[in-house]
Amino acid sequence: MANIIFLGTSNFAVPILKKIAESDNKILTVFSQPPSKSNRGQNIIKSPVHKISEELKLKIRTPSKLNEDYKLIKNLNVDIAIVVAYGQIISEDILKLSKFGFINIHGSLLPKYRGAAPIQRCLINSEKYTGVSIMRINNKLDSGPICNKYIVEIKDNENFLSLSKRLSILSAERILENIQGILEKKISFVEQNHANATFAKKIQKIESKINWSLDAVKIQATINGLYPNPGAWFEYNDERYKILKSKVVQIQGSAGRVLDDELIVGCGKNSLQIIELQRQGKKPQITKQFLLGSKIEKGSLLK
Repeated sequence: MANIIFLGTSNFAVPILKKIAESDNKILTVFSQPPSKSNRGQNIIKSPVHKISEELKLKIRTPSKLNEDYKLIKNLNVDIAIVVAYGQIISEDILKLSKFGFINIHGSLLPKYRGAAPIQRCLINSEKYTGVSIMRINNKLDSGPICNKYIVEIKDNENFLSLSKRLSILSAERILENIQGILEKKISFVEQNHANATFAKKIQKIESKINWSLDAVKIQATINGLYPNPGAWFEYNDERYKILKSKVVQIQGSAGRVLDDELIVGCGKNSLQIIELQRQGKKPQITKQFLLGSKIEKGSLLK
């Protein structure tokens, strides 16, 4: 049995935390990002890890900076720290407070796609394979030595939501054997080949606006990579529409022009058939329902 602290924030981390909580290991404290306020400031929004920690009756801390809890962590007698999509840089002072280090589960095959958005970027770039890497954190971004990698084949037309769920479940299935192997010193950590490193920078708002002059395959990859949030969108008559599902079709037409009555839109190469979309401020709709009340008709130009 190990004394563990867990640091995580997003949905990706939830199955992994649950798996550790079900084991014989002792979770001393969970750390997550502080709750945020809703757009209107009326509600406090707790992170998914915060919520599940309360359900599991685990101690939860949400410091705005982890160093605020330096003394608390120092006094916990931590054997190993597990970090999953936490969202804060961990200082060298904190990294020294765990006997077997801070172990990070990262959603890519390192050294590829270091950084904030590895799953989104691999989909946007139409990669065929990805996976998870289990590494010991050092003082540089996602550059610590790796003890295990698990490879996953990306399915046709897979999106961020489905791929992140698969990677999260895979990580949960593997985490306990990795913890045990690290504690028993049966797992070796191998330095990354830093010359092969690539970076997955945070998604910028401007990237989510669809550029119809691009190849339909590239637009489709962007839609999948950004689903469900922030979502890829276009404008028509000064209103924003988010594309939720679509497919590439072998039809040629002017970029951004609606080519038929089934919402096939011309791209720089080939075309995109919109299957499901969401008008700003409205509920998602499949195309057939949407077109019953829409002014987007054949010949319309989408921006």
